[in-house]
Amino acid sequence: MLDFTKVARQMQAIGQHLTQEAIAARSRLELAEKLLKKARSRQEEIVALRQEWQSRIWFNAAEPIEPLNLKKAIARAPESHTVVATDGSQIAPSHHEIAYCYLINVGRVMLHYGQSRHPLLDSVPEVFYRSEDLYVSRQWGIRTEEWMGYRRTVSEIEALADLAVTYQLDSNSKRVPILAMVDGSLIYWFLETLPSEACDRILPPILEAWEQLRLAGIPLVGYLSASRSSDATHFLRFQACPKPEPNCLTHCPNKGISEGGIELNRAPCQKFEPLRDVTLWSVLLEPGRRGNLWRSSSPILSDYGDRHHIYFCYVHVGTEIARLEMPAWVAEDAKLLETTLSLVVAQVQKGYGYPVTLAEAHNQAVVRGGDRHRFFSILERQMIKSGLRNVGTSYKETRKRGSIA
Repeated sequence: MLDFTKVARQMQAIGQHLTQEAIAARSRLELAEKLLKKARSRQEEIVALRQEWQSRIWFNAAEPIEPLNLKKAIARAPESHTVVATDGSQIAPSHHEIAYCYLINVGRVMLHYGQSRHPLLDSVPEVFYRSEDLYVSRQWGIRTEEWMGYRRTVSEIEALADLAVTYQLDSNSKRVPILAMVDGSLIYWFLETLPSEACDRILPPILEAWEQLRLAGIPLVGYLSASRSSDATHFLRFQACPKPEPNCLTHCPNKGISEGGIELNRAPCQKFEPLRDVTLWSVLLEPGRRGNLWRSSSPILSDYGDRHHIYFCYVHVGTEIARLEMPAWVAEDAKLLETTLSLVVAQVQKGYGYPVTLAEAHNQAVVRGGDRHRFFSILERQMIKSGLRNVGTSYKETRKRGSIA
């Protein structure tokens, strides 16, 4: 039980710390605004420097594809359109339960506007219990619980592509724009730490699902709320660099080294860090407008291929600055991009601050505590029905479910 009396004693110090941080954050923001203003006049020069010295730079900076001062209004969404979204949840495996298995539940939502069609809201559960599902990741040193999360990502995007493409093929009505949405980034950062053999089990089916959407002409977008990314503001480090060539390995070989989450001996170009992209664009954009497109330079994207390389932009959706990510085949098609952004903003408006389709997909997918107990109760009955003996949870799990205090 949490002792709130002891917690309250620490709140005053936290408040003082946050006040100091707010003052420092404002100074960093003002510096970033000045650097951005200077970078606008030499954008092409900085892009060329970045490309030339990329192998000697130790930070990840995105590349602007459009002018840095772009503040483009988002068009109004077409009256008739369809939005599809999926989200996932799971029941993790536990050696203290009656059987070692796990469940992935994918929530599916399809909402139609201006078409007099019924919405689809359901979930598709899948139970994993075979040895190849439970222990395949052990050969790469990956825990089953961690592997389950990666498998869930695959299941979500496969369900999304199947639902959207199937609907488009089966629909006999006049074709309307369709948007496929996911919650979160399309850059799967966790792949950077996985062995190549493990990546081959995760990334190819994802890209295959994306390709199905591309061939069907259905744009895909990842919606990031309260994004912590800073790869756009990192572009300003080229402007802040006091050297004529941004050669980090030569000029700043021991700068910016992280130890215990703290940056030691910062480089001159890090004066405005840690500044998030959304913080900077919150003072640049007005509601209903987007900033320029960026091409991500994450190393893992080399495995995505040119067609599926990730681009992103920041959009003031009215309630926040959202980061929207999309594959190259969406970003490079001006008409498709405009339609995509307009549908996303419309979703935020309909959801009172967050895309309604994503919120409903989450609600369909979520597995609550009662669902977990019922899942294992059904499994227990089935095991007893099959003639298995000594079926039950461990003493530890049994005691945790109740208290005598």
